[in-house]
Amino acid sequence: MLATVKNFLKEEDGVGSVEIILILLVLVGLVLVFKDEITKITTKVFKHVNADVDKLFKN
Repeated sequence: MLATVKNFLKEEDGVGSVEIILILLVLVGLVLVFKDEITKITTKVFKHVNADVDKLFKN
């Protein structure tokens, strides 16, 4: 198992570590920039879900 992981990390074909780190940094940056909008959207969605669940159990 450990040898497989080492071989995978040494392999130069495919996506490299630098590319993965850059993608993660871009994603984290986008989350930080749009944090307020993401919070508003998720709050709104959960309010609707909770309201629908309440209606389901009240009937």
